[in-house]
Amino acid sequence: MISTTLLVLAAVVQTSQGARQQANVVMPENARQRQFQEQFGYADAVVSNGIAYLSGVPVYLAPGETDTDKAFTRAFEALGKILARAGASWDDVVEVRSVHTDVNAQIDAMVKVKNRYMKGKPPAWTAVGTNGLLQPGGIAEITLVAHVPEKPKK
Repeated sequence: MISTTLLVLAAVVQTSQGARQQANVVMPENARQRQFQEQFGYADAVVSNGIAYLSGVPVYLAPGETDTDKAFTRAFEALGKILARAGASWDDVVEVRSVHTDVNAQIDAMVKVKNRYMKGKPPAWTAVGTNGLLQPGGIAEITLVAHVPEKPKK
């Protein structure tokens, strides 16, 4: 009896998987970016139970660039592509989190660009400051949470 119980428990433990293990993991299409993310152990997004959790996308100034609008636009374009690969759109975003190296100097540019992508009712949003980011030239990083619409059943 005890050995049967142990075998059943062992089978349950082996087949039991957490939400992330059962989730749709969205990796970059770019081979170099994919290799970097695999090395560091993270994904562009994880879709679990109808919710897409996007990793932070850096906002950075290209060498010699001073236009923060361009920097934020690049980041929002990248976020939009990840949302699409995760099965969502800007209309599905319910939360924005942004980390800024100088939040007061950058917030107006972010709001201006964000408003081009996100129309209608606003998402929840938390913006915080930090003293540095991993991305060279990084001035901010943006993460999103979005609901993924159910696909129509055929």
